[in-house]
Amino acid sequence: METKKIVQLEKKTQQIQLVKGEFTPSEASIVIINLINEKINFHKLQRLQSWESNHNSNTEHIDSRIKELEREKEIAIDFINKTDNNRLNIKVNGILELTAINNN
Repeated sequence: METKKIVQLEKKTQQIQLVKGEFTPSEASIVIINLINEKINFHKLQRLQSWESNHNSNTEHIDSRIKELEREKEIAIDFINKTDNNRLNIKVNGILELTAINNN
């Protein structure tokens, strides 16, 4: 008989300050585009793994998330370009919020 260890979490949520600061438009562009591209690549890898395990797998939810992130990247690029044209810096505040949830 296997004994299952029950782990109690002290906190159910945690915030992580991922990005915080003032950047030139070119610096902000590098930070934001790289973060979004990493997330896009993560989903592309998920899609490939799903396809490898089942060539008929439904990846619509992954495909739609990739498209959503591509749109968000374009919005960020447009914003940064407008800021650059006006010679302004960009303040970036990126907080990740982690929440422990039951997966039952």
